Amino acid sequence: MDLGLKGRVAVVGGGSRGLGKACALSLAREGANVAICSRGVESLEAAAKEIRSTTGAEVLAVPADLSRVADIRDLLQKTVDHFGRLDVVVCNSGGPPEGRAVDTSEETWDQAIQMALTFFIRMGREAVPHLKNRSWGRIVNILASTVYQPIDNLVTSGVTRMGAVAFAKSLADEVGRDNILVNNVAPGFLLTDRMVGLFETRASETGESADTLLQARASAIPMGRFGRPEELADLVAFLASEKNGYITGTTILVDGRSEEHTSELQSRAYL
Repeated sequence: MDLGLKGRVAVVGGGSRGLGKACALSLAREGANVAICSRGVESLEAAAKEIRSTTGAEVLAVPADLSRVADIRDLLQKTVDHFGRLDVVVCNSGGPPEGRAVDTSEETWDQAIQMALTFFIRMGREAVPHLKNRSWGRIVNILASTVYQPIDNLVTSGVTRMGAVAFAKSLADEVGRDNILVNNVAPGFLLTDRMVGLFETRASETGESADTLLQARASAIPMGRFGRPEELADLVAFLASEKNGYITGTTILVDGRSEEHTSELQSRAYL
C-alpha cells in the first residue's frame, strides 16, 4: 500500500533510538524525508547515517533539548528552512521519572510534567502554524498505556499523559478544518531500552533477575511476546499519512492484547 508519504517532511522527536528511531525509519521507508533530534550528538549522527543508508531518504540531524521551548522552535524552523516544508510531527520524549502517589517529590513532579505533558503542548502548538501554511498536517503523539490503566510506581506517567490526551483532543477539534489530524498512540509492552531498564530496576528491588521478570511478563501477554518498536512505528506512519483522512483526536493502544485483558494484566505490571 502506498501511504502517500513520498516527498513529505516529518520531524521526529527523540529520533536517535528506541521508538523515535523506529518511527523515523518507518516514515523514511515510505518515502518521507525526516528531521530527527536528540541531545546526544554522537548517537544522533549514527541514527541519521543508518536511516540514510537503509532507506535512501534525506535526513536532517538537529541536536536539541526538547525540554526547552526555544529548542523546539529552532528544530521546527530548521526543518522548514532545510526542506522547504513541514507535514508531519511525531512527538516523542523520554518517559517521566518513576514515582508513587504518596511520596513523589515536588522536583520529580516538575520533571514529569515538563517531560510528559508540557513537551506535547509545546510541540503541537509550535508546529500548527507551519502545518497551516500547507493546509495539511499530521501530529502523532507517542504516549503510554498508562492512559488506560495506572501502573505501580509510575503515577507520574499516568497523570501527565492523561493531560496530553486532553490537549490532543482539544487541538484536534481546533485544527480539523485546516486538514490537520492529531492522534495519540499508547505503547504497552514494547521491547525498548527503557522497558529493559525498568525491569532491571524491578529486579534490583526484588532480587530476581531481569531476564526472569521479562520472560514472566511476556508469558502473561496473550500474544506470548513483547512487541517490537517497528510494530508501533508502522501504525504511526499510517496515522501520519494521506491514507489516514478521517481519524483524529483518538488514542490507540498498542500492547498485544484485547481491551478486556488490559486492566487485569496492567494492574499487576511493571512498565
